[in-house]
Amino acid sequence: MDASQDSLANPFSMDAECRNCEALCDVRTNVVHGYGDVGAEFCFVAERPHSGADRTGVPFTGDDAGRRLQRILGELGFARSDPDAAEPDLQNVFLTYLTRCRHPDRQPTDAEIRTCEPYLNAELRMINPEIIVPIGQRTLDALATDYTTNQPGDVDVAEAHATTVRGRGFELVPMVALEEQTDAQTEAFVDHLLENVFSRDYRQTKGRRGR
Repeated sequence: MDASQDSLANPFSMDAECRNCEALCDVRTNVVHGYGDVGAEFCFVAERPHSGADRTGVPFTGDDAGRRLQRILGELGFARSDPDAAEPDLQNVFLTYLTRCRHPDRQPTDAEIRTCEPYLNAELRMINPEIIVPIGQRTLDALATDYTTNQPGDVDVAEAHATTVRGRGFELVPMVALEEQTDAQTEAFVDHLLENVFSRDYRQTKGRRGR
């Protein structure tokens, strides 16, 4: 955790009462902004909050999908807390979403993703991570368009899961959606980071402060 950081929860004080998407305001429980270390080298991004995060207000907590990711973070040394922790104790990782509100009956629309884009862009700009983990196909499509030369649909998340995709200033390590992920895929992802990312100098030359 960065020495000057006061809180892991919504550390950039983004609007917790956001009402930019009218169709979501009355059906969400919480606006779920990013959570984690503002000096992180790794950033995990999913399409939208799962049901647990919508209830708790903390990304990737409160349900099976969140527990799977928290177990992964523990195995990688990013989490110093139990997978069931309500407020995970994280270091060198930041967790966030394309969209900050969950509709209980449908995925976010393209317009809702575009409306939320400034939140994600601001977080990525301020954190400036080295490795971004897009979780799920839609997140991979969005980030690949913004940060690589690929277009939506060029990279299949199931095929690219637990591999490294070179980007412009970032590397992407795609991950199959947590609710669809098998134990074998989880193990493959952890192994890839331990054996092929942590084992080399993945840092880009882009003026980062030392850690």
